[in-house]
Amino acid sequence: MRAQELDLIRLSTYRTACKLRFVQKKCNLHLVDIWNVIEAFRENGLNTMDLNAELSVARLEMVLSTIFYQLNKRMPTTHQINVDQSISLLLNFLLAAYDPEGQGKISVLVVKMALATICGGKILDKLRYIFSQISDSAGIMVYSQFDQFLKEVLKLPMAVFEGPSFGYTEQAARACFAQQKKVSLNTFLDMLMSDPPPQCLVWLPLMHRLANVENVFHPVECSYCHTESMMGFRYRCQQCHNYQLCQDCFWRGHASGSHSNQHQMKEYTSWKSPAKKLSHALSKSLSCASSREPLHPMFLEMPEKPLMCHVVTPISIFLLSSLLESSNHQDEEHSLIARYAARLAADAARVPTDLPCSLDANKQQRQLIAELESKNREILQEIQRLRLQHEEASQPPPDRGQQNPTLLAELRLLRQRKDELEQRMSTLQESRRELMVQLEQLMMLLKTQGPGSPRSSPSHTISRPIPTPIHSDSAGTTPTHTPQDSLMGVGGDVQEAFAQGPRRNLRNDLLIAADSITNTMSSLVKELNSELMKHRQEPDKTCMVSSSFPTLQ
Repeated sequence: MRAQELDLIRLSTYRTACKLRFVQKKCNLHLVDIWNVIEAFRENGLNTMDLNAELSVARLEMVLSTIFYQLNKRMPTTHQINVDQSISLLLNFLLAAYDPEGQGKISVLVVKMALATICGGKILDKLRYIFSQISDSAGIMVYSQFDQFLKEVLKLPMAVFEGPSFGYTEQAARACFAQQKKVSLNTFLDMLMSDPPPQCLVWLPLMHRLANVENVFHPVECSYCHTESMMGFRYRCQQCHNYQLCQDCFWRGHASGSHSNQHQMKEYTSWKSPAKKLSHALSKSLSCASSREPLHPMFLEMPEKPLMCHVVTPISIFLLSSLLESSNHQDEEHSLIARYAARLAADAARVPTDLPCSLDANKQQRQLIAELESKNREILQEIQRLRLQHEEASQPPPDRGQQNPTLLAELRLLRQRKDELEQRMSTLQESRRELMVQLEQLMMLLKTQGPGSPRSSPSHTISRPIPTPIHSDSAGTTPTHTPQDSLMGVGGDVQEAFAQGPRRNLRNDLLIAADSITNTMSSLVKELNSELMKHRQEPDKTCMVSSSFPTLQ
């Protein structure tokens, strides 16, 4: 806190609010609202305990552990907090504020008031919970409980060394509600949320305003530090023309030029363009009625009674919850439920005079509810029927081949035969490619030796032997092939060498090998074509065979 230099803030109200906001963020309480705190109280049994009962440090640590472990469950994995550090910081702060003697005990009222004050969330919800703890069963504030609340809550400014400005005095409670006899929830909210609020609690709404404007951007230059833009509060002098200060300069009392700290400053929590200001001023001047909204919504003084007392309605459940919260905290929940059940039975025994009218109204309401429920069921059935139709339409039609196991078996055999033939064709093509390479090498050797050089055997010049040609039955059926026709796919060197007159024996051997390869390839193609023609004769299998095999050219 010393590193933040918060003690340099000139006004005690802003200084106290900034310090408590710093403690709140350091302990990660700004991520916890009043509803999370109430749930932690319920899980640890504080709702059934007397407000004057004392808690040990271990029990208080369990309450804080519940709050922060539940917070980590709600936070994403990338924004997890250090639970042990948060528990340690908050526990030490509460003990320093409420147990300076080191007795190791804190009352339930202190824990509830302190955590409800410095946790995050809306100030309206927090004040409503505080009022439920200091009021009686009729919804009227108890002055002694309010005095105790002030005494405990004003120890928070004292813990951050702001006791001289916001310490507790006996006249504080009477200064808040001096002329009020019965203080209800609406009166309590009007007083604490008014502008300005009570002097002893003026830092409480300011702390919530600080949290709301932390990320507000103002595209205005500060007249003292000349920062091009500012975040948070913005202050404008009511005497100097267009003199505006950021919150740091205003809080520390900086001034320049003809401006003085004694001038009246107006605080802004948002930025509006000149066009918006003009439109707002025109709409405000032209409006007939006042557009000022109340500071808070108005709440009922007493909950409404249900139409039929012997039927447990949602309103009855609300009455039960309010009775559990506002009744004597020494009673157990089971005794309160038994008392409420006895009250419902007694109310059901007394038949009111306007019961027929209420019964007729209830009968009409039940009929209307029954009609709406029947329409709702019909709509749900129609939605289910349309969903099933959509699912059936979106599913692809079943394949005819999948319904006939015989066709599937034949299809698998054809695919297997196709794979075998393709493998055989690739083997023959590889043999032909190797033979062509050897022919090229042999022709180059013949050219380099020349006509006068001694003739060497091909077996001494070629490292790999010439593969034996594969003979087939159809080899003798093509006698019209000539040597020149067999050399169509051979390089120019090979054809030039074979065109010469000498070396007839070597030339004949090579031509025989090339003819054998060509005949073998033609027999393979004929065999593939015969397989296809045989399966095309079956009409039911034509579509599946054509989709499985590519057409051979």
